[in-house]
Amino acid sequence: MVNKRGGSSVIRLAVPLKVLLQRFVFLFLVLAAFGIMLLSKAETIVVEKVSTVVVDVFAPIMDVLSRPAAAINDSVKTVRELAALREENIRLKSENQRLLIWQEAARRLDSQNLALKSLLDFKTGPKSQSIATRVIADSGGAFVRSVVVNAGERDGVRKGQAAVSGAGLAGRVATAGYRSARVLLITDINSRVPVLIESSRDRAILAGDNSRQPRLIFLPANASVKAGDRVVTSGHGGVFPPGLQVGQIVSSPDGVFRIKPFVSFRQLEFLRLIDYATAPPVIPMRSPLVPPKQAASR
Repeated sequence: MVNKRGGSSVIRLAVPLKVLLQRFVFLFLVLAAFGIMLLSKAETIVVEKVSTVVVDVFAPIMDVLSRPAAAINDSVKTVRELAALREENIRLKSENQRLLIWQEAARRLDSQNLALKSLLDFKTGPKSQSIATRVIADSGGAFVRSVVVNAGERDGVRKGQAAVSGAGLAGRVATAGYRSARVLLITDINSRVPVLIESSRDRAILAGDNSRQPRLIFLPANASVKAGDRVVTSGHGGVFPPGLQVGQIVSSPDGVFRIKPFVSFRQLEFLRLIDYATAPPVIPMRSPLVPPKQAASR
């Protein structure tokens, strides 16, 4: 009987406690979370303070220990730079020797050239003037390779002038207006340029065919031509000045010698139009016995 009464009393006490816990469990959890947040914040502040103090204490020691490593790195860097400078010095000395040899050869050839000119009473070619222009448009067609520049007759541009860029010959002026002009590129199918193989001095005609690499025509059968030879303008015809670089000969699968131009036509922004002053045309002399009016009527 006693055990039963004791058990019933325990149950009577547990029920109110359970109800009390159920009522205040949410508040308890909120207070517990807030307390944990405070503890974590306080712990973070403490950790930061401790780490700051430790860094301050060991900073001088770390500075002392890092100086030898920095000195070693500087020494290694200096040794590498000295080795690179030594190699560069050797290369520059060798290049200087080669340039001195070429300079001596150039001086010797220049003196010989002057002597031959004086011997042959050599007359220099006509002088040329140039006009700097900007490319403002291209043809955009499949059958025409030309560009439009922002200079015309008011600036001294005329039909037939050579158009060059910093890399070499680009084309010639096909039509000239008052404010603009159209330049026919050397890759156009209507372009014909008298050229010269720089190494063998063989003459040919550079003919465009609307491809990126124009071809050589009328090349002598016994011409000594190989891939890599430079091609320049010959000056024949009086349209293009002699010596303008055009491109290099490349091998072609069709057996035709083609030229890879030095000018990049896709990146063509500026052109220089060269006014190559040719000799004045020959005017036929009239007979002194025929009056001017009768000669004109004839």
